[in-house]
This record gives sequence, C-alpha cells and structure tokens, in this order.
Amino acid sequence: MIKKIVLLILAILLIGLFFHFNLHQLLTLDGLKGSMDQFTTLREQSPVLVIGGFFVLYVLVTALALPGAAILTLAAGALFGLFEGLVIASFASSIGALCSFLVSRYLLRDSLKQRFPERLAAIDEGIKKEGAFYLFTLRLVPIFPFFLINLLMGVTALKSWTFYWVSQIGMLAGTFIFVNAGTQLAKIDSLSGILSFGLIVSFVLLGIFPLIAKGIVNMIKKRQVYKNWTKPAKFDRNMVVIGAGAGGLVTSYIAAAVKAKVTLVEAGEMGGDCLNYGCVPSKAIIKSAKIAEQIRNAHHYGLEDTTPQFSFKKVMERVHQVVADVAPHDSVERYTDLGVEVEKGYAKIIDPWTVEISYEDGTKKKLTTRTIVIATGARPFVPPLPGIEETGYVTSDTLWTEFAKLDTPPEKLVVLGGGPIGSELAQSFARLGSNVTQIEMAERIMIKEDLEVSEFATESLKESGVNILTSHQALRCETKDGKKFIIVKHNDEEIEIEYDQLLCAVGRSARLTGYGLEELGIETNRTIVTNEYLETLYPNIFAAGDIVGPYQFTHVAAHQGWYAAVNGLFGNLKKFKVDYRVIPWTTFIDPEVARVGINEDEAKQKGIDYEITRFDFEELDRAITDSATKGFIKVITPKGKDKILGVTIVSEHAGDLIAEFVLAMKHGLGLNKILGTIHSYPTWAEGNKYAAGEWKRNHAPQTVLNWLEKYHTWRRG
Repeated sequence: MIKKIVLLILAILLIGLFFHFNLHQLLTLDGLKGSMDQFTTLREQSPVLVIGGFFVLYVLVTALALPGAAILTLAAGALFGLFEGLVIASFASSIGALCSFLVSRYLLRDSLKQRFPERLAAIDEGIKKEGAFYLFTLRLVPIFPFFLINLLMGVTALKSWTFYWVSQIGMLAGTFIFVNAGTQLAKIDSLSGILSFGLIVSFVLLGIFPLIAKGIVNMIKKRQVYKNWTKPAKFDRNMVVIGAGAGGLVTSYIAAAVKAKVTLVEAGEMGGDCLNYGCVPSKAIIKSAKIAEQIRNAHHYGLEDTTPQFSFKKVMERVHQVVADVAPHDSVERYTDLGVEVEKGYAKIIDPWTVEISYEDGTKKKLTTRTIVIATGARPFVPPLPGIEETGYVTSDTLWTEFAKLDTPPEKLVVLGGGPIGSELAQSFARLGSNVTQIEMAERIMIKEDLEVSEFATESLKESGVNILTSHQALRCETKDGKKFIIVKHNDEEIEIEYDQLLCAVGRSARLTGYGLEELGIETNRTIVTNEYLETLYPNIFAAGDIVGPYQFTHVAAHQGWYAAVNGLFGNLKKFKVDYRVIPWTTFIDPEVARVGINEDEAKQKGIDYEITRFDFEELDRAITDSATKGFIKVITPKGKDKILGVTIVSEHAGDLIAEFVLAMKHGLGLNKILGTIHSYPTWAEGNKYAAGEWKRNHAPQTVLNWLEKYHTWRRG
C-alpha cells in the first residue's frame, strides 16, 4: 500500500513540475514552431543527447497522459525526418503506453477486483479470448482517447507483452500520419488540418476492417465445417429438439410460442429425469420422511412422542402418485396444445440439418430442420467397483421402481456419495427406519459448501440416524455367506460394511452416445463442448441442460433452453450469451441448505476483501412458533458495502427464502433495499430483512449518532 502511495505521489509531482515549468507551452503548435531553430541547432551539436532526451520526454508525456503527445509526434518528423522520426515516435509512444498500462494495473486492478470480483472476472474471460483483437481495433481508430485505452486495459488481465506489441502495430498508421505531417511543419496551421474529417473516416473504416475481416474468417470457418455436407434447399421444420427434460421442454415451448414449426423427440418419459426420477420423487419421499420424524419428536410441538406407523409400500405408492399428478404439466397432450409436435421415438442426427426418428415398431422418419437442439440430459454415474454388478445396486433413477417392490424400507442401506442427492436420500431413508451408512471419499460431505455449512449438514444427518463415514474410499463389493459387503479403505485399513441395498449417488454423467455426435465430429469432454451461445461445432446445432453443464440443475437447464431457442431461431439477427452470473441452488436436507453467489470459502480463494453478516433463526419469531430455530442466514458483501456477493441460508424453507436474494443480485439491489422493503409478520421471509438489518446496524454512522444524542440532550433542556 505504501509503495502505491509513493508511486501516486511521484506521478502527481511529475505532472506538477511539467505545468510549473510551463513545458505544456512548448508542446503547442506555436511553441514547437518557435523552438524549431533551437532544436535543430542543438541536434546538430549533440544528436545522441537530443534523441535520448526527446525519447525520454515522449515516454513521460504519454505515460502520464500529459497534453502534447500529438505535438511531439509532429516534432519527431520535423527534427529527425520521416523514417528516423517514425521509429523514435513509434517506440516511445508504445513504451509510454506500456508504462501507463502498468501503473494502472498496479494502482487500480486489485481494488477493483475486490469491489467488483464477478464483473472483472467476466471481463478478464473476454479479454483472454479476444483482448488482442479488440485492442488492435481501438488502436487503429484515433478518435478513442489514447490514455483512456491504456488505463482501462491496465485493469484487465491482458498480458503486458500482448498490450505492448499490439499497441506498437496498431498505432503505427496514426503515428506515420503525424510524423509525415511533421516533415512539412511550416505548412501546418492547426492540428485539425492533419486529422481532417475524411482522414478520420478513413481511420474508422480501418478500425472496422478487423471486424469485417473477423466476420469473413468466421464465414470461411463456417463453410469449412459444412463442406462435406449438402444443405437442403428447404426444410420440414424450423427446429427439432431432442430430449423432453427441462431444457428441451422450455426450448420447444418458446419455439412454438413464436410460431416456429418445432418437433420435440423423446424416447422415454416426458419431463425427463427431474419429474420421473429426480426432483419430484425425491421431494415427495423427503416430505413423508419429515412427517415421520415430526411424529417421532412430537414433544417439540407439545404433543406426545410416538413411533410412526406406516406402510412403506404406501409411502412409495404416494411417491409414484405425486409423479403422476405432476406429469400432465409436461405431457404430450399439453405440449401438443401449445403448438409443439411431439414424436415418441429415438432421435439420431444424420447430418447437420437432418434428424432420423426411430419408432418402437421399427419404422423410421427423417426430418430436415434449420436448427437442432440436443437436450438429452444426464444419467447417474456408477463407479466401476469390482463386484458391484454381481452384488447389485440402485441409483437415484432406479430406486423408485426397485424400492416400490419392498414391503419395508431396506434394513441396511449404504449410500455411496456425500453430495446433495446422497445426503437427501440418506436422511430420508434413515427417518423412514433404515440403518443408513453414508460413505464419502472426501474429508466432508457437501464439499461444495463452506466448512460451517458442511458441518451443520453432518450434524443434521447424524441426528436423523445416518452413520457418516468421510475420508473412506470404496474399493470393491463382495458376497460372503449370502450377505453383501462393500469394502472401503480408511487410514490404510480395509473395512467391511454389510448392506441389503447399495445406492450409488456419486454424480451424473451426460448422455452423449447414440445421437450421432461421433459421426458428425461434435466435440465432447464429459459434456458437449459449446461456445457462450450454446452452439456446437456446427453453428445450427445447439445443446442445453445437463449435457452441457456447467450446473446440473433443472432451473439452469430451463434457463439455457431460452437461449438455445432464441439463438437457434434468431441467431442470424442477434445472438445472446448465456448469463450464469446469478445461479441459486438448494439441497433439500432438513434443514434445507440454499445458496446463491459465492460462499465464504470461495471469497477467501478469490482474495476478496469481504465481510460476513449473519442472522440466526433462533431470533426469528416465526421460527420460534414453528419450533424450527436451527439455522442461519449468512450474507457476503464487500468491506463497507451493501452489495450482495453471495448468500447461504440454512433453515426450513431456505429454498424459498433464497429467491429474494436472487432477485436482488440479479438486479443490483443491495441490503439497504431489502431492509427498506415491508415483509409480512410473522413470516420466514422476515429473516431476510433482519439479516439486512444486522448489516445496517454494523455500519451505523457512529459520529452522526453521537451528535444526534447531543442534539436530543439539548432539546430536553
């Protein structure tokens, strides 16, 4: 910090001296003309001294953004001639620009990174991809302020060497114009005569040229991609969507809403994994398990504790009934009514514009389409443990069918995986009476949350009866004397754990095979590789949802579906980059864990100067009335600012409460705005307001309050 202050003082001192000694008067057109005879004589006497002094002066003027750089460029031509003057001015201006760039980076970047971490990260990502190109374009057009470009580029992650050589090349044309004019100094009456309107227009066209060139290059690349394929003269459809999960449903709905002719192809159940195997059935069993736990602990509500009596078969029947009740929302009939043609079959992409649909009766149909959207989702990943296929297992997809066959919950259930899915199901089945052991290879469960939240979740699951084994690595599965065992390693020791059912919940992998991706050469790396517009190798083939990532959430798949539809149908007019800035997620253990933005661990890793505001639900009236005071709200803000960088909520209804913070972050609203919003009493949502109130209390203006106290004392006489 001291070094930065010293550097700033030095820069101010140099600027002050520049004006104090009236050097700015010399760097005017009249001043230059009046001094030319002296400069010429001095150059003849001491050429090295004049060249060196001129070079240093030019570097200082450009580095400190002082007025007179244009005059110095003219002087270079007048003093040294076209070639020598061009070399001197070109290198001096580029070195001066680099100095200005480095000072800006040293003085400003760290503070801006702390105040605007996400925005600067997004800018850095763009600079990493296109920084040199855009800097070159800016340097070609002299209407953009020279010093401003230096300062702005300094706060980005652009490499110093890249900045230097791009500036050296990009400024060469403009430098040549001024140096050449300087060789005819006596004929120049004003700087406006050098940069005439026509010349400025020429420079603007020169600056636009790289953009035009880039467009031409992209067009050539596009043609290169399609060179082995014959494009149809006309198309059967505007869009074909493969997969009827959240991403595919939203994409096809939007396409139909804007009157495009769209076909949605699905081989399995409408609604995808979320409706049939994931979000909906898991939340249904979580609810049943929670009721059982409340009956078991009825004393919290002034009632007698009772052992819950239930039929596990009926619990599983309810799960399936819930799925059936939600299913009409995603049904063939509904989407047909919305204008979507739904085909029940297996889709394969034959060429960039043709999709072949295979039906169960063996028949096939081909459809040509301008745009294809792949939204085939993901499936549970099953680790390749020796013996696992022989001993058997279930996944979050298959357990609903397999467990529905059981009369009672599995007596001994092993849950492999400590992420959200594994934690939700481990707690639920423990509450329904299973002896649950949860195995996690990492040092703690829910590793993506910060340490405090992870520890809180661990205690909650343990209270529900889950035996949690962290830092345990699964090695193999075995059968001994008719009993099933999973062998795990902990501290170099092998441990046997007996089970009746093994639930694999160690993550999900994208469905990438069987859709023709390999034949088309579409790149995959665990997911389909797309650009920021969700385009694949072929600009008319898009992908959305779990098959793309980076988040495997239903709401993110739906979010991507909008971009896939709009970019696919209207990308020739305007394309939109997917916005991942504000993504919420919830783990539905009890109490729920909801988060948006960064958590405390991530703030530390990014070096953000942050502060934590915390509100504990034991102080919330509604939580007290519901006997559900466990949990807290934790808000991360920049030091001294009310801007919300991230929020973690642990409580009942956390997934609902987080929505207010999602809205605030999306639209740039700070904690003061939340505090100034009326919240109904007594509600859980008041917790958000009280968290904002905690921030306000911690930042109360003590000096003003002290003066107010004196004022009120005076008023009392």
